[in-house]
Amino acid sequence: MFVFRVPAPDRVPLFRSIAPYGEYDPRPTKEPAMESTPRLRFTPTRCLALLVLCALVLCPYARGLAGERLKFVFISPCRDEAFFGPVKKGMADAARLMDVECEFVGTEDVDLKAQAEMVHKAVADGYDGIALNIIDPVAFDEVVRQAIDKGVPVVAFNVDDHATPNARLSAVCQDLYQAGVTLGKRAGESIPPGSKVLATLHSEGISALDDRLRGAQDALKEKNLSWRVVVSGNEPEKALEVIAKELAADPEIRAVLCTGLTDTEAAGLAASRRFPDRSLVVAGFDLSADILRLVKTGTIRFTIDQQPYVQGFYPVVHLAQYCRYGIKPANVDAGATIITAKDVDRVIELSRKGYR
Repeated sequence: MFVFRVPAPDRVPLFRSIAPYGEYDPRPTKEPAMESTPRLRFTPTRCLALLVLCALVLCPYARGLAGERLKFVFISPCRDEAFFGPVKKGMADAARLMDVECEFVGTEDVDLKAQAEMVHKAVADGYDGIALNIIDPVAFDEVVRQAIDKGVPVVAFNVDDHATPNARLSAVCQDLYQAGVTLGKRAGESIPPGSKVLATLHSEGISALDDRLRGAQDALKEKNLSWRVVVSGNEPEKALEVIAKELAADPEIRAVLCTGLTDTEAAGLAASRRFPDRSLVVAGFDLSADILRLVKTGTIRFTIDQQPYVQGFYPVVHLAQYCRYGIKPANVDAGATIITAKDVDRVIELSRKGYR
């Protein structure tokens, strides 16, 4: 039991000793009276208010302890891409759980300068924390450092900066290179040595796609494959045309290995609509209604799920705990789960509910 005694001139204690379980000891203090000089009388309520005020002024992660609602923002390229549906649901679910406000903003396609400017704006607009899709290993280093220097924590989601030092606190994303290795190893079981392979990226300038492609190519080195790499674009129908054109131009292409949602979907649609009698090995990443349908029919051999729901959920938890309690977050690997026709029905059910 800790006893705090602060005698007052009239010998009536301002604080009474604190008994176990929060009860107050009614006995007066026995110390002699102090000199009668003007003083501020502290009540327990005033003392608590003073402690909270000091915490807010002196502690950068005390925001949210005094009752105000924390506000966070997610900033990403390709903000309207179907992939981010589960990310937004995870974000919203975590926001309700943690009692915070969250917003998802970003650029229409890849625009590094505009995305970096959104980080500056979020700090100026008074957001308490930022979840940033760090799609480039250099472009966001300075803005992240500036945000953190101003007391606004930043965590990465979906894509992290593995190549250069970055001040972000944590990352919730897939290990992209290893995910590419997983793609290459699994697809390699069906690709004969010396084959021609078409590799696709839905956009240029996204390090995640480059890392996955590098991982797949490294995993397949011993097969001595011939690679053709194309950028399909981020609209499924236009991407379908780009991929179909490549397949028509070279009938010897045996496999199409994709690095993102749009090109995986487009490759599956091209194979089913334009080349149904051609035994193509099509595989890639992420989930959509068409991708899952094509996995079920076997047109797409498999797809790799990076579990985007958790990429929206955990950044909110990380930011809330850091702002309220100073708990520094750790990285979370979102995984690389292979989805085949064998287990696609369960995934389809969860996808309809917005979790996959």
